[in-house]
Amino acid sequence: MRKEKFVYNTQTLQYEKAVTPLRVKLIRVLGFSIAVALTSIIIISIANNFFPSPKEQAQKREIEQMEYHYAALGNQLGMMSKVLENIQERDASVHRMLFGMDPIDKDVWNAGVGGHDRYSNLTNFKNTGDLLIATQQKVDKLKNQLAIQSQSLDQVQNLASDKEVMLASVPAIKPIRSDKMKRNIRSMSGFGWRIHPIFKRRKMHTGIDFTCPSGTPIIATGDGRVSKIEKRKSGYGLSIVIDHGFGYLTRYAHMSKIDVKNGEKVKRGQVIGAVGSTGTSTAPHLHYEVIHKGKKVNPIHYCMDGLSPSEYQELVDMAATGNQSFD
Repeated sequence: MRKEKFVYNTQTLQYEKAVTPLRVKLIRVLGFSIAVALTSIIIISIANNFFPSPKEQAQKREIEQMEYHYAALGNQLGMMSKVLENIQERDASVHRMLFGMDPIDKDVWNAGVGGHDRYSNLTNFKNTGDLLIATQQKVDKLKNQLAIQSQSLDQVQNLASDKEVMLASVPAIKPIRSDKMKRNIRSMSGFGWRIHPIFKRRKMHTGIDFTCPSGTPIIATGDGRVSKIEKRKSGYGLSIVIDHGFGYLTRYAHMSKIDVKNGEKVKRGQVIGAVGSTGTSTAPHLHYEVIHKGKKVNPIHYCMDGLSPSEYQELVDMAATGNQSFD
């Protein structure tokens, strides 16, 4: 039986039953409910922290494993970055040096990936955000460096292709085989001031005279295209000019016959005609010139095929002898 409460009324001088207002009752019920709710939240929170459910335990283990694998992934990215840097260093020290290219700018190579708040979406992850951002930064930097290195290798490949063409085109062999030359190389007249055989005065000799029997095959000293064929009664007589590209021209003069046509493409070692004594000439020989960027240069530096260092030096010495030219 619920106890009843009575209060003394001083006006009626009697004890009357106490009545609790509805507002007070509601406040008491609300206060009790709030207290119960807060207590429940605290108990549940403590229980979750110290006594997680099996599902929560599994999720926690999964997060720990994810953090471990992300850390391992970061280490692998670091190793890949070192390997790529090694490739870049080799590219700079070998390929680019070989082809005369400037190395990749270090500031460009080490530059980060720009963008305003690029990783802002990852900052929402309180526990793993920093790890995700660090890993993503490594990935972005590696992607950027791979793109730069790929472009560099494309340039090197293009240069290598051009270099291959250039190496095949630049004059690099004698226009007549040594075994076909009269007394090998001892009757040649080299580049420089010589006594003209007809005018008997010193004159600049702008090529090398290779003495050999009339009809000896003449070969192209590099890949190119026949750019000029001349047929004169004096001077160079019957002659050919080959344009090798890359600023190089070669002239073959005093020929007895020509086996190519104007504009025809020729390959190094291809027979283009035969030795003769046409034009202003005193004996069968080939007058050979090398012209680089419009200037006649000493052809001796472009006659290195099949020679040992001592043989090449002998050829240089012979070509430098101030004897009489043959034209």
